[in-house]
Amino acid sequence: MTQAELRLCSLLLQEHFGEIVEKVGNSLLRTGPRPLRLLVGDTGLLPDQVKKALCVLIQHNLVRYEVQPRGCVEYEARSERILRILRYPRYIYTAKTLYGDPGELLVEELLLHGLLPMSFAVSRVADRLTETMEDGKTMDYTEVSSTFVRLADTHFIQRCPIVPESPQNTKAPPPPAPALAIAEKDMYVVPRLSLVGKGKRRNSCDEEEEGEYKAKRQKQERGSSETPPDDGIYWQVNLERFHQHFRDQALVSAVASRMDQTSSEVVRTMLRMSEVTTASGASHTQPLSSNEVGPWKALGSWYPLESLDVPSFFCCRYSDLFQLGTTLESRFWTSTWRSWLMIRWSLWGSQGTAAGAPTPSVSFARSLVFPGEKHSQALELSFTSAPTDLHKALVSLATATLESIVEERFGSRCARIFRLLLRKKHLEQKQVEDFAMIPAKEAKDMLYRMLSENLVSLQEIPKTPDHAPSRTFYLYTVNVMAAARMLLHRCYKSSFLLQDPGVTALSLVMPQGWQ
Repeated sequence: MTQAELRLCSLLLQEHFGEIVEKVGNSLLRTGPRPLRLLVGDTGLLPDQVKKALCVLIQHNLVRYEVQPRGCVEYEARSERILRILRYPRYIYTAKTLYGDPGELLVEELLLHGLLPMSFAVSRVADRLTETMEDGKTMDYTEVSSTFVRLADTHFIQRCPIVPESPQNTKAPPPPAPALAIAEKDMYVVPRLSLVGKGKRRNSCDEEEEGEYKAKRQKQERGSSETPPDDGIYWQVNLERFHQHFRDQALVSAVASRMDQTSSEVVRTMLRMSEVTTASGASHTQPLSSNEVGPWKALGSWYPLESLDVPSFFCCRYSDLFQLGTTLESRFWTSTWRSWLMIRWSLWGSQGTAAGAPTPSVSFARSLVFPGEKHSQALELSFTSAPTDLHKALVSLATATLESIVEERFGSRCARIFRLLLRKKHLEQKQVEDFAMIPAKEAKDMLYRMLSENLVSLQEIPKTPDHAPSRTFYLYTVNVMAAARMLLHRCYKSSFLLQDPGVTALSLVMPQGWQ
């Protein structure tokens, strides 16, 4: 973990949870996994304060714990999860775009509290929506609960792991920390609750009346404390699902800008059909055929596509963009389907129409069966499995982003050299000058500028073991992953400098120790 990420994590913890939680989280970030005793000694806080801070961090999934073989419990901070606090506004806006105001407030409440039962989240969201409505109008619980179910069905929210039930007859001592677990099939199952009611408005009164109202309400709640129907079932936001949605949107936008709107809609449909069945970290989506992606099954009537546009896209465009994957079994099934279609064509041809001419289905089958016809290749691809290579697509997006940054910062000539290195992989300085058609002095200066910014790397290939410069090849190359990580690191630096209230305009220069 870099110094910039550490300072940014500490700043985010302090802004959202206070100084005590920031001290505990900063200690875990700097030292790694530690037990409670060492945390108390390192932070200088009371044990109760450290315990409450750990409870807050665990509730928001910012810290995880693990029982060691010797019996002690160690706590570890999740830096990547803390940095995702920066994306909370985008998560909320995405939920508003997809599911309206109820979805926005549901995701906001879950992010604010870390985890909540369904009944409590629905009641709070209904009350907040009722306050924004006109007088006399209220928000029904059923409408909010239906949005909650839709969020769970699309995996934007998920159930939290629970403590498994242990047999009561065992006399073994309880573990020092519970082991939370949940089956994958139950992670998105919403319990059947009969939530009946409407949102309530707050009474506008003075401070004294408000205090009396709160005290009276607390007494009523204590007197009539009933167990909620979903007690013990907590829900949290599935951040990985939001990231998957962001990735799909980026891929669709890339296809639309490179090709056309029709191709982007085909890719959007393929990603939609596999968004729930494909893991967020998978390198490929589930295999899909052109028949499954066709408008008669997936796109419906909301986007008009001809029946042969999808096979044409598979044949000519999709293979060039996202590495169309084909299986060995597909070729066998292609020949089998050709034989089957020839038999069916002979049967249909014997029937024909009233005028004796073949039906449109016969002419279409004829064009698919015979390889010399127009749409023979479309048949071969219509029964071919085609998974989307997500890894290659994301690498292409990262490469395009790097090219844009190089062109904007260093000019079009540096961008030409950068694209040349991406295409040729490894080149000497003389080769760069010749291929890019740039004078030697300018090419040398541009290469050294990009090398100093870590956008281009230099690889040494010695002819002899002594690594003498006169007998060594120096090849320039571009490491896309290293350059992308470097840019991400700089984004964290910029985020810290923009959010830190103690940073002034004159101190925006990076400290030397941050390089």
